[in-house]
Amino acid sequence: MTPIRLLIADDHPVVRDGLSGMFAPDPGFEVLGEAADGAEAVRLAQSLRPDVILMDLRMPVMDGVAAIAELARQGIEARVLVLTTYDTDSYVLPAIEAGATGYLLKDAPRTELLRAVRAAADGQAVLSPSVATRLITKVRAPGPEPLSQRELEVLALVAAGTTNRDAAARLFISEATVKTHLLNIYTKLGVGDRAAAVAEAFNRGLLTPEPPSRP
Repeated sequence: MTPIRLLIADDHPVVRDGLSGMFAPDPGFEVLGEAADGAEAVRLAQSLRPDVILMDLRMPVMDGVAAIAELARQGIEARVLVLTTYDTDSYVLPAIEAGATGYLLKDAPRTELLRAVRAAADGQAVLSPSVATRLITKVRAPGPEPLSQRELEVLALVAAGTTNRDAAARLFISEATVKTHLLNIYTKLGVGDRAAAVAEAFNRGLLTPEPPSRP
């Protein structure tokens, strides 16, 4: 049986040595090389053509997510199995979106890691339980509630620097109703004040900057 060829990318020499030692006794695996940062991982992947890359995320020069994206851009067909200590959304989602086949935490038992590498080599998605739970929660979470037409009108006036009293007069509603609309806007946008609401609205494309006036 042809062994699964591995490339290990981690900026800590002790981790790289530990992983190499973990796979060395098993004839089903062959460690082709080690990289200390993402850029080196991409270079070695180009020349060594491994089947699976064990990729840390936080590395100097080029981080793991950028390296995964670069591997995909270059059409390098190695499967990437992220092996890290971080399972937060800010790490998991970008890595998966960049093209990682799997995502494991460094506290995974040896048997689980070997099984995950075999599965990744076969093109199967591999996720640690905590990461799988996080992704499922993200998928099931309801999308942001849209702003009503009236709320958008209030927000546009706020963005233009209009006071609550002036906004009420322009929209022919009471000032108290304007305040109620603003509270609903804050809740829907997940913000706490007028400035943050305006910034988030521009960020989401709910408001668009006025084009500069012609001279």
